Amino acid sequence: MKIHTPFIPVIALFFLVAFSVNAQSFPYKLPKEKPSIPLSISLERNYDSYLAPEPKDNELYSQFKYTELKGLDYSNHDGTISRRDPSKVIFENGKYYVWYTYRHTATPPKGAASATETIPSADWDLAEIWYATSKDGFTWVEQGVAIPRPPKPNLGHRSVSTADILKWKGKYYMYYQGFSEPSGTRGDDCPVLMSSATSPDGPWTATNKIVIPNGAKDSWDQYSIHDPYPLVYKGKIYLYYKSDFNGEPNLVRMQGLATAEDPFGPFTKNPLNPVLNSGHETTLFPFKTGIAALSIRDGNEHNTIQYSEDGINFNIVAITELMPDAAGPFIPDAFTNTKNGRGITWGISHFTSVNGWDTNHAVLARFDCDLSLDIDDQGMKKAHIYHRPEFYYTQGLNKEQQERIHLQNEALKEKE
Repeated sequence: MKIHTPFIPVIALFFLVAFSVNAQSFPYKLPKEKPSIPLSISLERNYDSYLAPEPKDNELYSQFKYTELKGLDYSNHDGTISRRDPSKVIFENGKYYVWYTYRHTATPPKGAASATETIPSADWDLAEIWYATSKDGFTWVEQGVAIPRPPKPNLGHRSVSTADILKWKGKYYMYYQGFSEPSGTRGDDCPVLMSSATSPDGPWTATNKIVIPNGAKDSWDQYSIHDPYPLVYKGKIYLYYKSDFNGEPNLVRMQGLATAEDPFGPFTKNPLNPVLNSGHETTLFPFKTGIAALSIRDGNEHNTIQYSEDGINFNIVAITELMPDAAGPFIPDAFTNTKNGRGITWGISHFTSVNGWDTNHAVLARFDCDLSLDIDDQGMKKAHIYHRPEFYYTQGLNKEQQERIHLQNEALKEKE
């Protein structure tokens, strides 16, 4: 009797299954384009959400490098001189210009309860807007006050701060926060003001009028309109801003948008505000046909770089680290109404609490990056920064956390 073996059909089936599995497997060489095979949600996101499947090819991914600026004095860092919240950098008259919040007071900040006409409540209290120029972006020459505090009872008589620049039809416009009482007294409810000039060196003429008012009662921006940040986009002025809301002690910070066809307004707030759900400062720039944004600190999407095709609806396109605080980038096409934004490679930011809160003040610094279509600096595209152990140990447990752990350990011992 002859016995028929299933050996050959089994072998054939094995190779058929193996070939089928292999054909559906994700390839060893990472494809530049999304492969036409079933993918996990994570891999779908890697191709659909980011501009490239690897950070090194993502035009809106970068690490950030920092350089100490030369030419600016800080009174031996005793807290009496502070420079913070720089504007965008512009290039005019053969040199770079930057404006910033400048405080020079008898003491460091002492809090709202201790504030007087000469003692600041916060680092941006009792401040003016000053400016500096540079031929190379590293060494700066301070030129002095650009916009002083106006006399009472004008808005901003307590402090003017956090300025940003707009160039429109050959003239210059400065938008800034105007405080009429010490910061921290009532939720930092300051409006946005504006001054204009025919030269970046001034003189600046203040309108002494509110440009973007606070929102209605119980709206997200009822108290604060901070960090006004104008760009020219689609033939209009797109002015982004930040607001603090949700109440103490857990303030939420998000970004809104108001648009106008004239620097003096009227500005119309976007009905979808807030347009960015994260970020402590407001930093954006034209990129390709849309607008890119740095979501710096705060919120679920902090430490991300985002992009919007319409300047309103933003999506995460990169995640990074050590982002520049209060970044004021150099954006050559910020005011050109470009339809092909080239991106940024450097700017000015600040560091706060330089040597502790008792002498709280901020210093300006230069940051460099590769968020540009015109360069490919792979030194800026590394996916991780290594820190020495000492850096991590600075983030040690506080006394309450140590006590909690001690009590947990004692409780375990008692159960034995």
